[in-house]
Amino acid sequence: MEGYFPELPLLYTTAIVAIAFISGFIKGVVGFAMPLVMISGLTTFVSPELALAGLILPTLISNIFQSLRQGTVAAKATVLRFRVFLLVGGIALLAAAQLVPVIHDSGLMLTIGGIVTLFAVLQLSGLQLGTIRQSYRADALFGAVAGAMAGLAGVWGMPTVAYLTALNTQKYDQMRIQGVIYGLGSIALVVAHVFSGVLRSDTWAFSAALVPPALLGVWVGGKVMDRIDQSAFRRATLLVLLLAGLNLLRKALG
Repeated sequence: MEGYFPELPLLYTTAIVAIAFISGFIKGVVGFAMPLVMISGLTTFVSPELALAGLILPTLISNIFQSLRQGTVAAKATVLRFRVFLLVGGIALLAAAQLVPVIHDSGLMLTIGGIVTLFAVLQLSGLQLGTIRQSYRADALFGAVAGAMAGLAGVWGMPTVAYLTALNTQKYDQMRIQGVIYGLGSIALVVAHVFSGVLRSDTWAFSAALVPPALLGVWVGGKVMDRIDQSAFRRATLLVLLLAGLNLLRKALG
């Protein structure tokens, strides 16, 4: 593992691998939040830019599996239904990603911490959007917000989940739709950060090293999903995210 973590002490390396596993476990249970957990945890030990690079491959591969869970026909139908969301989100992602190398670390931590904290507070408070109808305008709005967040911090779950919830999407449909949106978003994220310079030979290796523990976490999370009180677990997860987000804000403003 030394080639993947060349300048990190063993304790940091162990913690980083554990974070990848935990993020995968949470995704296996609730279907999302891998980038949120990874970016929050990894920035405790490495720079925000390296943390962003690290989450890209684990997120991409796990989302491909999730999007194809109900077969390719269902996945293709989802792409067609949400084509405006995906197109606008992809453009916003590519544009926002180019800002990462020029944003100061404190600015990036402030952005990431704000996203994580806002997501956790909204979810813990039970505040949700009212039921709405899907439209090109709504797709474009939520797609743009999700894409911009993804380009800056690798995180697009909050606006996506909020939108799907507002559409009153059924549970299994929502899991597949999230997988498709996040999967295609992950591909766009790879392309964007190849051009932004975030993904380089050394950061590719770092990201690849996090794939096995993350996928193991997804597998374990899927196994235990039906054996626990999911709402209680999700609430505990959100509390951890809230603390992580507040810690990032403290570091950015300190």
